[in-house]
Amino acid sequence: MIYLYFIVLVVSFVVLFKCADFFIDGSVSLAHVFRIPKLTVGIVFVGLATTAPELAVSVQAAFLGHPEISLGNAVGSVITDDGVAMALAGILASTAIIVNCRVLRIVGAFLLAVDFFAYFLVRNGVVSRGEGVILLLLLILYFVVIILMQKSKKGFFSVPKEQFVEKELDDEENRGRMIRKCVFLFLGGIIGVIITSRVIIWSAVHISYYFSISETIIGLTVIAIGTSLPEISTAVTAALKGEGEIAVGNILGADVLNILWIIGMSAVVRPINVEVGVVRFTFPYMILIVTVMLASMGIGCKFGRVKGALLFFLYVIYILWVLLFLI
Repeated sequence: MIYLYFIVLVVSFVVLFKCADFFIDGSVSLAHVFRIPKLTVGIVFVGLATTAPELAVSVQAAFLGHPEISLGNAVGSVITDDGVAMALAGILASTAIIVNCRVLRIVGAFLLAVDFFAYFLVRNGVVSRGEGVILLLLLILYFVVIILMQKSKKGFFSVPKEQFVEKELDDEENRGRMIRKCVFLFLGGIIGVIITSRVIIWSAVHISYYFSISETIIGLTVIAIGTSLPEISTAVTAALKGEGEIAVGNILGADVLNILWIIGMSAVVRPINVEVGVVRFTFPYMILIVTVMLASMGIGCKFGRVKGALLFFLYVIYILWVLLFLI
């Protein structure tokens, strides 16, 4: 029976990834159809859409009474984004990725502040609804600051050009057809994400029961890897296409969203309660790998193979530590 749970989990991740892709395409295209500024598309639509799997899994897990999965998925996704997605981008890029150090200092400082603040909130093993609201308010502040930075011509996100190809909308019939297509992709994608997320939680819970493993650990490892597939694929594809700065912007944005959006929304749905011992390991390690990533990007304002290998090494150590000491 356990093999069935693993098969369902793997298949669900594949379906989740494809549904998230539909959701991203639909949301970005809708923004174009209604002539929403590209800045808003990049920061809000693309950023929120690529973390849709994490949100769907974590919020549903909280709603179904599995808050450990919610927190584990959020923290584990940050570690996976940095230790796998960003690491592979640096390793696979043909040349070292150029980093905008001015932007890195601003966003990096905010990201570290958010990580330390979240650790402060959850140090007792609990994230209340009120604390979840605070995290969401910080997310709104984050969006406001980024938009103000853009308006002052201090560019922030680099977004794949192919996601912003202008649509021919002069003809009303073409416009109507485009809207219907976008709505279909958007709704189909988000419905698919919600359904497959429910299946992922079901299979993950049964796997944790079978092996007597904490649901937090399942969230930190298996689920975090699965829900981070959009970020991993985006980072790798960007690196191979010579658009490494896209990977940098995507990962930095995803890290912020995983803490403020995912944990915040999950806590609002249902207060999060986890083992204090797990929190005292996972949060410091998350802060460690984020700090190493930011520092390595800041050195020479470049990110290459050696730095990518260092991050991947830290991720391997993290997985081994979880398997050997936390399970």
